[in-house]
Amino acid sequence: MSPPSMPLRRRPARPRSPAAASSSSSAGSATPPGRGAGWISDSEVEAEAAVGRRAKRPTRRRGSPVPKRARPRASGEAGSAGGLGLFEALKAGRSALEPVVDEWLEGYQEDRAGGFVELLNFVVRACGCRGAVTLEMLGRLQNSEIIKGLTEAFEEDSAEYPLLLNTPTWRRFRAGFCEFITVLVCRTQHNVVYDEYLMDGLIAFLTGLSDSQVRAFRHTSTLAAMKLMTALVHVALSVSLQKDNAQRQYETERAKGLGCWAPGKLEGLLEKHKEFQEKQEELETLMNALFKGVFVHRYRDLIPEIRAICIGEMGQWIQHYTASFLTDGYLKYIGWTLHDKQGEVRLGCLLALQGLYCSPETASQMELFTSRFKERIVSMVLDKEPQVATEAVRLLTLILQNMDGALTDADCERVFPLVYASSRPLAAAAGGFLYRKFLAPKVDARAKSGDRHEGTRVFLQLLLVFFIESEFHDHAAYLVDSLWDCASALLKDWPVLTGLLLEESSIEAGLGDLKESSLILILVASMRQATEGHPPIGRFSGKKVFSARERKVQSEERLRLAQHFVPLLPQLLAKFSADAEKVGPLLEALRYFDLTHYSSGRLEKYLDLLLSQLKEVVEKHTSSEVLELASQTLQLFCRTEFAFYSRVDFARSCIMDYLADKFQHEATELLQSSFSEEEEEVYSMATTLRRIAFFHSAHDLTPWRFFEPCVRLLRHLLNTGEACEQVVIPAMTCAHFSLLWELSHCSAGALPDQQHLLSLKDKVAAFCSLCQSCLMDMEPCIQKQAFVLLSDLLLIFGPQLTDGGHSVLQELVYHPESALQSQLAGFLMDHVFNHSQAQDDDSENGELQVEQLHQRRNLLSGFCKLVVYGVLELSAASDVFKYYSKFYDDYGDIIKETLNQTRQIDRIEWAHTLLLSLQQLLTQLFLEEGPGATDSAAFLDIRDLARRFSLLFGLHQLQNRPALVALHKDGIKFAFEEPASPNPSLGLINLPFLELLSEFSPRLLPPDKALLLAYLKKTGQAHFSGSRDEPRWPSLLLYRHSLSPQQEAEALQPRKASKRRHLSGSSEHSGSTSLASGSHLQTPLLTSTALRVKRQLTGPPLEMESSGSEAEFAQRLHLIEEPENSQEREVTGLVFPWKNVAIGLGLL
Repeated sequence: MSPPSMPLRRRPARPRSPAAASSSSSAGSATPPGRGAGWISDSEVEAEAAVGRRAKRPTRRRGSPVPKRARPRASGEAGSAGGLGLFEALKAGRSALEPVVDEWLEGYQEDRAGGFVELLNFVVRACGCRGAVTLEMLGRLQNSEIIKGLTEAFEEDSAEYPLLLNTPTWRRFRAGFCEFITVLVCRTQHNVVYDEYLMDGLIAFLTGLSDSQVRAFRHTSTLAAMKLMTALVHVALSVSLQKDNAQRQYETERAKGLGCWAPGKLEGLLEKHKEFQEKQEELETLMNALFKGVFVHRYRDLIPEIRAICIGEMGQWIQHYTASFLTDGYLKYIGWTLHDKQGEVRLGCLLALQGLYCSPETASQMELFTSRFKERIVSMVLDKEPQVATEAVRLLTLILQNMDGALTDADCERVFPLVYASSRPLAAAAGGFLYRKFLAPKVDARAKSGDRHEGTRVFLQLLLVFFIESEFHDHAAYLVDSLWDCASALLKDWPVLTGLLLEESSIEAGLGDLKESSLILILVASMRQATEGHPPIGRFSGKKVFSARERKVQSEERLRLAQHFVPLLPQLLAKFSADAEKVGPLLEALRYFDLTHYSSGRLEKYLDLLLSQLKEVVEKHTSSEVLELASQTLQLFCRTEFAFYSRVDFARSCIMDYLADKFQHEATELLQSSFSEEEEEVYSMATTLRRIAFFHSAHDLTPWRFFEPCVRLLRHLLNTGEACEQVVIPAMTCAHFSLLWELSHCSAGALPDQQHLLSLKDKVAAFCSLCQSCLMDMEPCIQKQAFVLLSDLLLIFGPQLTDGGHSVLQELVYHPESALQSQLAGFLMDHVFNHSQAQDDDSENGELQVEQLHQRRNLLSGFCKLVVYGVLELSAASDVFKYYSKFYDDYGDIIKETLNQTRQIDRIEWAHTLLLSLQQLLTQLFLEEGPGATDSAAFLDIRDLARRFSLLFGLHQLQNRPALVALHKDGIKFAFEEPASPNPSLGLINLPFLELLSEFSPRLLPPDKALLLAYLKKTGQAHFSGSRDEPRWPSLLLYRHSLSPQQEAEALQPRKASKRRHLSGSSEHSGSTSLASGSHLQTPLLTSTALRVKRQLTGPPLEMESSGSEAEFAQRLHLIEEPENSQEREVTGLVFPWKNVAIGLGLL
């Protein structure tokens, strides 16, 4: 095909339009009588496409065949109803489109103009347009005029149209639409394509539509034109092959010599070659028209879907017809579009290029393109769209395979770090790139020599070099997961992996300490990947469900691992037992074995060796990681269903006897001497307690009775003031787990011993007292550990202990005293809400800040759980709620969840807690800055907190109604409280609290506003007899106005019973008056419109409202003015006599 700049070949003269031959004869029947030109009667499908809702299928009985489309018997009928048949056939999802196309071709050959109009109407219907093209319009109007008429008839009610709808019906239609065009060209490739009528008219019509301002026209016509171009490319390729074949036959015949020529055959071949040449030129003209008329304009369309269509189809052209399209004149469009702003379009470019670089033949012809756009492709591996970045890495992998030297080392180094990316597809693509660039060449060279294990050794050596140089030594699992798809066989070569580890190290050939540690990490990560199949944390969401075959493969891999590692693991532990970095992952490897192989394979001797090595590890190491892994490893074997349980239980008893004897001996000596003088003994005691604490977390060590000596040791340390972190923390942890194991014994039995329950209750009280003593005047780490253990213990022994049929444990429920609750809240203030908000740019300090923030969040969540589960009073949460705004970035999610959970407990008490938080903040502000602090930024922060609290009352208004009224009532009481100071000049210092209370007024229902307004008036009458407090009146005016339901003028107007009441004027009046009332807030107060829809449910019916008496209003006012009463909650509920109406309507 010619390049895009080639001018179109001038064609011979032809009729001025496809319908010119029959326009005069059929003009009279173009439209049905009484209908305007360009309209059709049945508009169900178009309306559905425009609105974007579900469409009804044509009415027919289930199981009956789809009725055949009526063949147009007249030209006028074809123009109005013919397109409907093609459209309905595709919408119905008919699997075979060849009969549909053949049927249309029959009609086209009988009536060429009618068939063409039918095809045009099909395209128009596919755009979702209500209009249609008639023969009369086609005969006397230009394409631009026809499209203008269709645009006017579109009447687009929605931005959606068939190609944009995502329901199954329309997805099938889109696929059928594309297939229809392909089948149409395929069926007509030998005759109709070259009749200078169908294709010319269709291309001209599609070109005009593609230039329309209507998105539906532009999108649909561009898709049709590009699919038509793709189909023509396939036909052109077939014609080109046939032409070349005829040329070869002609040359072969001429080569036979003069005496062997067959003149008739030569003339036939020459004529055949000429015919193919003319067809090729005709096809090139059609493709040139489509390319210049549609593609050149639409590949940079405003709509990304249209741009993606153009680029995707161009990739097909270049890939299939390389002789004409694989030139820089076409490739430049793909290169330019690599910079598109939409990820969908960039993705289409990369997929198109993958089809070109996938074979060495085409890749070798793209050197100029590669040199020009390689930098852009390399940069796209960091694209913000993960799918685009993934396809960019895959494209670079193809370039690496099929173009030698195209990528430099610097280019490759930009891809290598992506093996640690959080996106699993991107990391796997980067792993494939790493394997083919860095690992595969040398591995394949060694493998070709016949030694497979030697190739694995080379692979592991190179992988270790990359892993160490990448400096991500804690992320071996991510590296293994990235390489698993392309190198799992090498990573599962267990004999080579263990052989490298068991080799004697030497300066020349040894791995070295760092490589050994890295290889162990890679080994354990490979074992985990082979037996579990889950990607590492952060690379998947949800739980992966494995098939039965996958589970069987994993089970077989566990058995294979056990068969290989059971004899070797004791040797590995013996070699690396002194190195904590190596022995920890080796202990973790036991999780991935089939442990039954110890008994089924008669390998108990290796189990004894393993247990002895485990005991040695416990005696040698003191790090938390190793001790925790050792305890968990021993727990794996301590299952009664194992045949070797007795062996493991005996080994565990030996370990604990050794630790218990050592602890008793060291504790006795230290209790008789000073801790400050015996540093070695203190260190030995601390390490022993650490070992016991870690084993106590996973094993029931109740027979060794560690609780009493630990408590005795803690009391001695606290009384003498010699408490040290190394001893106190493990001793507290050990005592804590002792209590939990005793509780498990009580809850497991059917009827626990009463004496045992009383003993456990005394122990819990004693331990809580010790932890309470550690909350003050101790090192911060001791205080934090005491808080964590105390919050956990209070939660476990809280009111929910008796749930689940454990009523016999009621005796064990522990109720913390008020002093303990105050200390817990005080600890929270000192260690959670009293830290610097400054951020340091240093990376190490940044990591430290993240760790400290994590610790503080754990402390806060522990306290919040105590409130949510009823261990602490709900009012204790006020110490947390008042920091909701100030520490929103750090703890906002925790505090918000606590607010939502506590609201479900008791809404009135919850509202009182919110009010208490605001009261505490306002009182603290006045104590620090004085009563005139209402102009400060701190007061605005408190007001912002009140606004945030008010948003919590937005949903379930009827359920929150009593709580909201109670909040306003208590707030009014607090605002008019007399100061405790005898100084009369202070006045009502709490009166600015009404400004905070006004933030909750938009959540009130209008009847409640009226009642609260009367209550406010009565409460304030006793305090404003003189002009003493007039400087503080703006707060009162602001709050009073926030309770005003409507303007007085509107209230005086008579209400018509036939119309609903509206609240639109309320917010406007409130906003305008708020600024005039002296408030310091610059935004309008009452802007909520949440009640406008259900306004009729907030009060009685209109007839009830009109007949209400003043006595009834006074009685309700008396109820809400009721003083402090034990039945205040019930009385508050009686203020709302219309609650039953809402219940009857299903709103409550």
